[in-house]
Amino acid sequence: MSTIAFLNARLIDPASGYDETGHLLVKDELIADFGPALFKDGAPSDAEIIECNGKVLCPGLVDMRVFTGEPGAEHRETLGSASKAAAAGGVTTIIVMPNTTPVIDDVALVDFIARRARDTAIVRVHPMGALTKGLRGEEMTEMGLLGEAGAVAFTDGTHYLAHPQIMRRALSYATFFDALIVQHAHEPALVADGVMTEGELATRLGLQGIPKAAEVIAIERDLRLVEITGGRYHVSQVTCIESIEAIRLAKAKGLPVTCGASAAHMTLNENDIGKYLTFCKLDPPLRREEDRQALVEAVADGTIDVVVSGHDPQDPETKRLPFQQAAFGAIGLETLLPATLALVHQEQITLPRLLQTMTSAPADLLGLKVGHMRKGAAADLTLIDIDVPWILARDKLKSKSKNSPWDERRMQGRALHTMVAGKIVHSA
Repeated sequence: MSTIAFLNARLIDPASGYDETGHLLVKDELIADFGPALFKDGAPSDAEIIECNGKVLCPGLVDMRVFTGEPGAEHRETLGSASKAAAAGGVTTIIVMPNTTPVIDDVALVDFIARRARDTAIVRVHPMGALTKGLRGEEMTEMGLLGEAGAVAFTDGTHYLAHPQIMRRALSYATFFDALIVQHAHEPALVADGVMTEGELATRLGLQGIPKAAEVIAIERDLRLVEITGGRYHVSQVTCIESIEAIRLAKAKGLPVTCGASAAHMTLNENDIGKYLTFCKLDPPLRREEDRQALVEAVADGTIDVVVSGHDPQDPETKRLPFQQAAFGAIGLETLLPATLALVHQEQITLPRLLQTMTSAPADLLGLKVGHMRKGAAADLTLIDIDVPWILARDKLKSKSKNSPWDERRMQGRALHTMVAGKIVHSA
């Protein structure tokens, strides 16, 4: 087993509030010790030295909304290529969605993901199990068995579970084993054939709009069901002021409700669609600037619990089409951290708070033993230069698909080293 010493780093553990300049020792895949007083007599002679020069060293990021194409659409993304993209972005754990072919609604499929990840991935991979069989919204899966097999939560991914009775039963059943139910909040009848957020810009572009009410109505219905059942409920992505207000009220009532926001919705708005840029066609759609600002404030004050990439790779044939016909989705694993660091530089969110939404918050929500910096914890770490400038070039991306809404944009900050279980899996 290797021994690695990180010297002169800004050590940040968002969960505990620890933020000190010091050193950290990794031994036998675990964090052996850390702090400013470490190595008073020098680092161990057998240790590999990584000089950090004041750069940020924190727990590895946990991304709890990642779509891949494996199994069934490996031309878009495999677990292996997604893991390389994750490592390049400082992400050490990815949670993959069940929207595959076949759907992850069976114990054998959960086991397949685990085996493929062991064989091909360089970061930790955990699946969410399907909430309903075939994602059809008609019959609940065997959540207990899927959970025992390794599913960390239950969702229908990009499908909204529209049947209120089935959703109520799922929330009730989940209380027996403290499972997390994750919902993609959009009422299909209101979404219809919409492709961007409803409003003046959609009208001027001649595109069919999606009203914010499609999201808000879905959330408010589910919150009523949470009140009845007491089930743990998570909205995968909130995007507008009204949704934030609904979540804030539910939390004030003491309901077991959490939510996430994507890096794209926190840093981009409907105007980034520009001249029909299909890389910015997302589900849910980019909203108005006031909604984006509300998301940032809600992350800062804790109303929004986690920040995700919403990584959803699409091949060129489905993106190089007229905006109305193009597929929804954008990649985001490699830009989750750099894109949101812009909010730190603008002093809208503190660095420890931002890192908390990507480390301990998602890990604790899913019951994973990662996301924390403490003695004896798994040595999943990310060394970050928060100031380094760079330009996103699609040919340098690790993901198989290249549909990034930040294509050719200037970034500031990125992961320099990514470590998983004591092993460096990426170096910039």
